[in-house]
Amino acid sequence: MPFGSFMDPVPHAVFLIIHAALALIGVMLWRRSRAAGNPSAARAFFLYIIAEIAYITYHLDITAFHFAHTVAEACDGLAFLSLGLGIAPKPA
Repeated sequence: MPFGSFMDPVPHAVFLIIHAALALIGVMLWRRSRAAGNPSAARAFFLYIIAEIAYITYHLDITAFHFAHTVAEACDGLAFLSLGLGIAPKPA
């Protein structure tokens, strides 16, 4: 039995609530970073929102888990890249 199977009895509704709350936090941070004029952070938070939506599609039984997880991980990776490039020193 793989580790984490104790989570199997948790209803999908619980995960929907968690991912929806995280997406709403992402929306708040996306809006704040846009208002602050930080396009790299705004792009990163937007990608994070898409990642959370990908997880929501799985819990709504729209996509398969591995597809939703792959999309979410790709978005998270691009978000980290966007943040990293945004804080990197600009060449003079």
